[in-house]
Amino acid sequence: MLYALKIAGRYLTASKAQTTLLVVGVAVGVFIFIFMSALIGGLAEFILSRTVGDIAHITIEAEIDDPAVLISVQGHVLSVIERGSTRTATLSDAATWLPLIEAVPGVRAVSPQITGAGFLTRGAQVAQVSVTGVEPGRESAILDLEGYMIEGTVRLGSGLIVLGVDLADDLALSLGQTLRLQSSNGVTATLTLNGIFDTGNGGMDGARAFVSLATARTLFAMPQGVTQIEIKLDDLNAADTIALRISALTGLEAVPWTDGAERMMEALNAQAQTGYFLKTFALITIVIGVASALLLSTYRRRPEIGIMRAMGASRGFVVFVFVTQGAMIGLMGGLTGAALGYLALLPFPSRDAFQAGTLPLDITQGSYGLAIFLTVIGAILASVLPARSAARVDPVTAIGQ
Repeated sequence: MLYALKIAGRYLTASKAQTTLLVVGVAVGVFIFIFMSALIGGLAEFILSRTVGDIAHITIEAEIDDPAVLISVQGHVLSVIERGSTRTATLSDAATWLPLIEAVPGVRAVSPQITGAGFLTRGAQVAQVSVTGVEPGRESAILDLEGYMIEGTVRLGSGLIVLGVDLADDLALSLGQTLRLQSSNGVTATLTLNGIFDTGNGGMDGARAFVSLATARTLFAMPQGVTQIEIKLDDLNAADTIALRISALTGLEAVPWTDGAERMMEALNAQAQTGYFLKTFALITIVIGVASALLLSTYRRRPEIGIMRAMGASRGFVVFVFVTQGAMIGLMGGLTGAALGYLALLPFPSRDAFQAGTLPLDITQGSYGLAIFLTVIGAILASVLPARSAARVDPVTAIGQ
């Protein structure tokens, strides 16, 4: 075996220019493979962070009880009775479940909330808003409000409100001004604008108001409980599994973000499939290049192969020499391409620092080990045909040439 390795190495060094070109060709293919892996993976992370990064990964919502139904003896519905004009579903035992949910592995943050609709009034101007009441200290647990603040602070306390920039502009509001917020229940509170945020999402910036949980309790007449619990995870891809675990633990219906996101998942899968095709073409290019070069080497070395066969070398030995030669080319090209790919990706920002308008290349998703492994396997497979061709050389005919 050592003798076969020595011969394979000698064949590679005998024509340094050809070997260099071959290794460079393999390295380019590996570089493309790594670059595409980093681009496809980084783009998926960027899309998910933009669409899912600022929403709850798992949501637990209170369910509205069905109204009472009176049924006659014959089984016909006589009437439906529902008291009150507005019914708000609540999670009355939310305080009991919070510690259990927070203790589930993979859960990063939990935010109990009271949500509802209301009208924001300043003078003669009125705007319909979606009101979210959150606990002070958890303002940025789900949506990174603190990171989106452009004026004031995110702190929510008694009598304070935080609005989106579009909504503040529509009502000509500035920090420190007072305004009235009337809930759908008809309860009105006078609040002071304490902060303005800009998420870049027009729907949120133009119609979302954040208040403290205590203020929301007053507005929506909820002395206890919450309307929903939002949960943030360390890995958003684990939402389905962790949602099932939370449901089993609490008995509440935990809905992962993937429910209703079928179109986005299909788009991401299509993008991943495109990446697989491109990387496959890169590997095919490597295989063709290695195979063609080794076939040429086999033709040029027919006299040497004939001498080896005449001296007693078996066909298996000849096959091993050329397969080893292909593996060495694949390994050298794979390592070179992986190193070049890593160095080329170093200047790009990490996935946590992706910015709009930049190329979202994720250096951690370069698939370096996989690229090297597949390249070596591809080079070995590419060398099988030339190796078998070399093993079939007739010693007498080859030496006579």
